[in-house]
Amino acid sequence: MRAGMGYDVHRLGEGRPLVIGGVNIPYDLGLIGHSDADVLLHAIMDALLGAAALGDIGKHFPDNDDRYRGISSMKLLKLVGDMLADERFIIENIDATIIAERPKMRPYIDEMNANIAEALGIEKHQVNVKATTEEGLGFTGTGKGISAQAICLLSSASELTETAAVFPDRPCGTCGGCMMMPEATDKENKKKKDKKKDRKKKK
Repeated sequence: MRAGMGYDVHRLGEGRPLVIGGVNIPYDLGLIGHSDADVLLHAIMDALLGAAALGDIGKHFPDNDDRYRGISSMKLLKLVGDMLADERFIIENIDATIIAERPKMRPYIDEMNANIAEALGIEKHQVNVKATTEEGLGFTGTGKGISAQAICLLSSASELTETAAVFPDRPCGTCGGCMMMPEATDKENKKKKDKKKDRKKKK
């Protein structure tokens, strides 16, 4: 298992759309940046890249490269997902927090979760986006900008293969959760009883 964390911040300014988590949010100010300045997706991408030891978004999508000028961060997130797949990493979960005094994020969070899950090819329940304010403190509290933090957990295909070798009876060789199902538990208990009988016979 590998853990990663990411942080990003962008200033708010006029004449820009406010895009967070791939959602266009109605507001009179938008985030300023080379791309669409989606602060949430940038934090998530940095967390994923960090967990995989693949650097950060500045390395892969530099802000002096015109190819990424105004680009949707959803496209960049998909590219990061492809990088992880190439390295045989599997995303276990993502947990992220948006720090913004306004506008309120709650009405858009479900759509953000769905967007992130779809871009990365994972289930919606593997993504959890939250939002909070800083009670009027700091640059986010005074409405000068918006920041986001994210953490993630990755596993690798090699780890799953190693686990399968240790636990060959598990259908997928991984977490063992399915072994807690009633039918699996009964089967396991029967094996234990049979082993006890064999030991008694040998004695």
